[in-house]
Amino acid sequence: MKKFFSLLLSVMVALSVAGCGGASQETGQNQPAQNNSQDQPSAEAKEPLKVTLPTWTGYGPLFLAKEKGFFEKHGVNVELSIIDGLAERKQALAGGQVDGMATALDVQVTLAAAGIPMEIVWLLDDSYGGDGIIVKNEINSVADLKGKQVAFEQGSTSHLLLLTALKQANLTDKDVEMVQMSAGDAGAAFVAGKVDAAVTWEPWLTKASSANGKILVSTKELSGVIVDTVGFKKDVVEKRPDDIKAFVAAMAEAMDYWKQNEEESNKIMAQGLKIDLEEFTGTVSGLKFLDKDDNKRLFGTGEKKGDIYQSAKNAIDFYLEQKMIDTAPNPEDLLNSKFVEGL
Repeated sequence: MKKFFSLLLSVMVALSVAGCGGASQETGQNQPAQNNSQDQPSAEAKEPLKVTLPTWTGYGPLFLAKEKGFFEKHGVNVELSIIDGLAERKQALAGGQVDGMATALDVQVTLAAAGIPMEIVWLLDDSYGGDGIIVKNEINSVADLKGKQVAFEQGSTSHLLLLTALKQANLTDKDVEMVQMSAGDAGAAFVAGKVDAAVTWEPWLTKASSANGKILVSTKELSGVIVDTVGFKKDVVEKRPDDIKAFVAAMAEAMDYWKQNEEESNKIMAQGLKIDLEEFTGTVSGLKFLDKDDNKRLFGTGEKKGDIYQSAKNAIDFYLEQKMIDTAPNPEDLLNSKFVEGL
C-alpha cells in the first residue's frame, strides 16, 4: 500500500490538465438570489471555487445550495463537478483543477498523509445504512467472505468499511480476493453476477436482492465509520477565507431550506446528481444530513473539541495499523472549525 500511495502521487504530477476535463460538468442555472451589498461584485464575476464530488446522495446539498442561489447570495461563485473515481478526484485536486473535494472523512486523512494538506470546513452527512457489503445468498457471515471475490476500491472509504468488518471476524483484506473498482462499478458488477460480494452504497444495496443477493452488513451496524465532508486545500483556505466563509454559510442555509422544503429539495438534489428521484429518496433514509447545529456540535470549539476529532483520529490510527499511510496527520490540522463557529 505504501507503494500504491507513492505511485499515485507520481501519477498526479504527471497528469495534464486535460486529463480529467471530460469528467467535469457544470450544474444547471441558478435561481436568482438577492445580494445585500450593491457595492460587491456579483458572485458569478468572481473566481470560481471549484469542488468535485462522486455520485452519492449525501452530496446532494451542494447542488441544493447551488440551484437555490445560496452560494450567490452569500457572495461566492461555486462550480461543482462529478468525478466518480477516487483516484481521478485526487488527481484533479493535486493538479490544481479543483480547489476542494466532497468526500468521506477517511479519504481526507489519506490526502493529508499523501502530502496534500486539506482543511475540512463542513460536515455533510453521517452514513446510517447507506453503505454496506452485499453478498450472494449463500454467504451468511463476514467469516464466509474468506477466499471470496470482493469488489471494492483500494484505499477508499469502501476499503475502510470492509477492513472494519473483516477485523471483527479476525480477518484482513488479504483473506479475500480483491477486485479493484469504484463503489458504483462494484455494485453493478455484483448485480451482473461477476463477483461474490461488493462494498458499495445505495442504490446498489437495494438492488442486491434482484441479483439473488442480500446486505451482509451496513453502516447501521458500523455507525460512525463514514462521515461525508467538504474540504479545501490549505492554501485555498488561506488565500480565500471570505469565499470559504460564504461557502459554509450557504451550506447552512441550504440545510435549513431542506428541512422546510424536503420534497422540492430532493428533486433538485436528485437532478443535480443525475439520480432517479425514487432512488434518491429511497437512499436518504440511509444517512443523516447534518445541519448547522450538528456541525457546531461535532466540530466543537477551539477550547472544547467535538466528536469529529476523535472520528478523524480513529481513521488515522486504522490506516496506520493497516500500513496504508506512513505518517499520521494531526486532526487539528485537518479539521478547521472556525468557519462553523462563526455561523
